[in-house]
Amino acid sequence: MKRTAAAWPAILAVFVILVIIAVALFAWYISGYNKAVGLSQAAKEAWSNVDTALQRRLDLVPNLVETVKGYATHEKEIFENIANARTKYFQSDAPADKIAASNELSGLLSRLLMLKETYPELKANQNFLALQDQLEGTENRINVARTRYNEAARSLNTYSQEFFGSFFCRSANVAPVEYFEAAPESKEAPKVTF
Repeated sequence: MKRTAAAWPAILAVFVILVIIAVALFAWYISGYNKAVGLSQAAKEAWSNVDTALQRRLDLVPNLVETVKGYATHEKEIFENIANARTKYFQSDAPADKIAASNELSGLLSRLLMLKETYPELKANQNFLALQDQLEGTENRINVARTRYNEAARSLNTYSQEFFGSFFCRSANVAPVEYFEAAPESKEAPKVTF
């Protein structure tokens, strides 16, 4: 009997230590899981901000095109390609498809804005100048939003490739996201030919 009574404190101490270890492991798991979910939500929020800025640009484009159309009657191809790029953006659901459509539109907008050099009367048009200013402001917003999105994507993608992070990301069904990279065409100056 004395042996059993003396063993109870040791059994109780082992049990308490096991409970403390289990609670610590559970807290560690919850913390890692929540971090994966938080990084995923931050990336989604950052993408939403990019999408909102791109939507603003797409809303400005028809007004800009209509203003330029009156002066640049020979630029039918640019106008059609802009309309097609806009359509592709709105038909896309995946961020990767929206990024591709946005990059295509960026190149076309550069060409459209270069038309002011060819049509001097367009340079003086107040509607064109106002729209151009709004578009430039929107482009700055897009650039800031892209940068923030890429930072959120980097955080999520890095965590999803870390030793324990990959486990937590799989547990939370969190997948890495694509970066918003500039289109290859954007590295070259736009060329306007007539």
